[in-house]
Amino acid sequence: MGDIKFFLDDDFLLHSKQAKILYHEYVKQLPIIDYHTHLSPQNIAASKKFESLTEIWLKGDHYKWRAMRAAGIDEKFITGTSPAKEKFLHWAKTVPQTIGNPLFHWTHLELKNPFRIERYLNGESAEEIYDQCNSLLQTDSFNVVSLIGKFNVQIIATTDDPCDDLISHQVIKKNSPGFAVTPTFRPDAYIQISNIESFISNVHRLEKIANIEIKDLGSLIEALRQRIDFFHSNGCRISDHGLRYIPGVIYYSRQLDLSFQSVLKNSAGATMDNDHFTGYILSELCKIYYSKNWVQQFHLGALRNNNARLQNLLGADCGCDSIGNYQHADGLSALFNHLDESGQLAKTILYNVNPADNELFATMAGNFSDGKIKGKVQYGTAWWFLDQKDGIEKQLGTLSVMGLISTFIGMTTDSRSFLSYSRHEYFRRILCNLFGAQIEKGELPNDEKWIGKILQDICYNNAKNYFNFDGFK
Repeated sequence: MGDIKFFLDDDFLLHSKQAKILYHEYVKQLPIIDYHTHLSPQNIAASKKFESLTEIWLKGDHYKWRAMRAAGIDEKFITGTSPAKEKFLHWAKTVPQTIGNPLFHWTHLELKNPFRIERYLNGESAEEIYDQCNSLLQTDSFNVVSLIGKFNVQIIATTDDPCDDLISHQVIKKNSPGFAVTPTFRPDAYIQISNIESFISNVHRLEKIANIEIKDLGSLIEALRQRIDFFHSNGCRISDHGLRYIPGVIYYSRQLDLSFQSVLKNSAGATMDNDHFTGYILSELCKIYYSKNWVQQFHLGALRNNNARLQNLLGADCGCDSIGNYQHADGLSALFNHLDESGQLAKTILYNVNPADNELFATMAGNFSDGKIKGKVQYGTAWWFLDQKDGIEKQLGTLSVMGLISTFIGMTTDSRSFLSYSRHEYFRRILCNLFGAQIEKGELPNDEKWIGKILQDICYNNAKNYFNFDGFK
């Protein structure tokens, strides 16, 4: 394999003359707006240097963990106590087996950018690549801030608990690193009540930081409103929600309030209609987001934490999630119609994880345009299991025929890794190849300036305008 020509050349994934022109002359050099990530603001504030390629690349990466388990690698070499180098060597031996999986492309893109390594990673090349990358990671030009700069990132939105003090965001802003980092309000733990013990613990945290006694639905909403105000004062303009589905019941009822009060008092046998609770609190939060001119995001459809053994060992996000099979249409329609009727529907992004629901999500997004905001309700970029060539092409194709792809706000990494910015390059190459192929077939005009401008909008301009990011420097 080491003697085979490296496949990641300048025209990787670009299969026509038109695709190459569109990519290299119109979108390649555009800055990156990463409007949804799980990056650590603490690491950005500290301008962290990673000790090894294992730490920056494998720690917390459940995509790689899944692949290693599937390849028969013992857990001690994945998340266990084995030395960092041993973990990396076992990952390197796994990489050739990921052929056909997006990990094969991502791995080599992330070695090429920013490490400039144009070699296949396998058992034979592993030690040399490991040592070369580790040497670079010890230099100032490969600390977190420098890495972000290498990828030409302009704006990053992190994902943050409502009880976060946002001190790291304040430090980043004070340090003026050359890019903006804004928090995102993610209240999942405070609007889902299936695990009562965990929920009560979260409520006590919220009470303490908001300095509000939470004794009923109204006081819970008021405490969350107070945190939204705090987030807004620290530059937050985005919320996010990771739910299985949007509940169809969204209205207040006295019985719901009484049940909630019983749960808060730990009354014996207290029960709640979990969907009704989530639906009502979510609808009230959406109204507050609208009043703040925020963008609201909904990541829907994942069936999480399927493997109890690994969850008990490692916690959530350990690589045991999958695509769920839920009913989305009625709940989405009920929530958005309720908000639209009262004129309180904020700009919205819908992310779908089940490809069987692509058309459902795309057509639902088109129901609530208001003639005032371009692309007000977005059918969001291919997410999670769909964030690969086939999934991206299907998402783009569905959006093209069911909506207006010209209004699309493009790619976001949704990643915990500071090396994942190569995924923006991956997306841009796939996008240009799709349009180039249509030009070549005569399905679109061969007008590179016109098409090039549309692709620039998708890759950068639309997101900048949608999120009102002109104010971020």
